[in-house]
Amino acid sequence: MKYIIFIPILFFLSAIAAHAQEGDNSVSVSAARYIPSRTSIAFQVGNRKIPITVLQYGEANGIVCINVHDNETASVEGAKAVLEITGGTLIKIENYKQRVIRFKLNGISYGFDPNRIYSRVGIGQTLRDNRRVSKPAMDEIEKFAQRVLELIPDSASCIVALHNNTEEAFSIKSYMTGGNRQKDARAVYANDQQDVDDIILTTDSLLYQKMADAGYNSIWQDNERAKKDGSLSIHFGERARRYINIETQHGKVEQYKEMFEKLMAILAEEKEKSPGEPKDSL
Repeated sequence: MKYIIFIPILFFLSAIAAHAQEGDNSVSVSAARYIPSRTSIAFQVGNRKIPITVLQYGEANGIVCINVHDNETASVEGAKAVLEITGGTLIKIENYKQRVIRFKLNGISYGFDPNRIYSRVGIGQTLRDNRRVSKPAMDEIEKFAQRVLELIPDSASCIVALHNNTEEAFSIKSYMTGGNRQKDARAVYANDQQDVDDIILTTDSLLYQKMADAGYNSIWQDNERAKKDGSLSIHFGERARRYINIETQHGKVEQYKEMFEKLMAILAEEKEKSPGEPKDSL
């Protein structure tokens, strides 16, 4: 395994002031901005060196964002604008602005979706979806998946997946009665004033309720019954880790920023509670 690391340099312009207010969809902040430190790591998969960029905004604060699909740029742009103010970690797989990662192994070409590789079953299925599967290729991808997961510390209090989608190809309708993912949801809230493509999906009941209360299309994943497809949501749901996927249609940067700001306000509000004060629960 070969690592290419650039020494991270953090310029902290001034002390950050943040306060989350009940019912407000944004984080109230000063004019301070974090300039992120950058670490670049290259992981070998067959004949490919796949770069992963880690951006650290301020000190680690337990919020770890991950972007696995390099063509879903609006989510990254929207999240970065908020992380410059709130702080947090962003992990990004680089893949020439493509969704599917392609490589050769022993002269044979393979492809895989980097959000379907966090179980052996998922790896096999994504290879089949991309026309070719073999045990050596599965082993190679499994090692890559483990390296990605190792970048997310056990201390992370919330893992945020950054995604975009195509109009009505994947939406809140997918999880409602008659949808192809209906059985994957424990609860669904749909706001008919919101675009069906703008959604959150979470493993956590409290985040589901608070984002739904704010008016966003929301899905609480059934962590026991949801299809074992090798995705990060299934991986972290099975381990009772707090995970949320924020997703908008491609190009909707401002909508993405708004939804991400609301999440960060909720997390900041929770953090401000004294250690002795119990958190809300369903």
